[in-house]
Amino acid sequence: MSGTSLSKDAAPTNPRGIPYAPFVDKVEDYVSSRAEVDGTMKSFQEMISKYQFMEVNIQRRLQGLKEKIPDIQKTLDTVCFLATRKPDSEPIEATFELNDTLYAKAHIPPTEEVYLWLGANVMLAYPIPEAEELLDTKLATAKNNLANCEEDLDFLREQITTLEVATARVYNWDVTQKRKEKAEQEQLEKGKDKTSPGG
Repeated sequence: MSGTSLSKDAAPTNPRGIPYAPFVDKVEDYVSSRAEVDGTMKSFQEMISKYQFMEVNIQRRLQGLKEKIPDIQKTLDTVCFLATRKPDSEPIEATFELNDTLYAKAHIPPTEEVYLWLGANVMLAYPIPEAEELLDTKLATAKNNLANCEEDLDFLREQITTLEVATARVYNWDVTQKRKEKAEQEQLEKGKDKTSPGG
């Protein structure tokens, strides 16, 4: 495929690739007869379901980030504190959490390196300046991801509302068409009654 055909076929999306919902200004642009109403309504309902699925996943991700950011910040603050300690300082006594209900006391001498959990049961030793840099980067990335998730949630809510309005417009158009057809049918029957020889 050429680049131009890709750009013509590509639907507009938000910065993270979530497509915009179609805005139905004129129902006739989407539905030309009542026979197409069910298919159009089903298509809109499928799109709403997809947006709702994305919304649930992003909410889960948002919750994870809200829990992760304070942990990263706390770790960064601790590393920054350790960086301020002089080599000839007295060891500090600290209480740290081993488990939810289990704590231990430790004497921490001045140090030039720290051990950081990277995830997937991996811990690495870092010199303190590198640890600060890594944690700063992780914190900035997490905050950026949090902002993106919040933006995406707002975007998805707008798209769901747009599709719900579009569904209502198509449904109302269908009801209006049914009434018109019924009125035309009644007019035809009245016309037949007037022209019939026995009437």
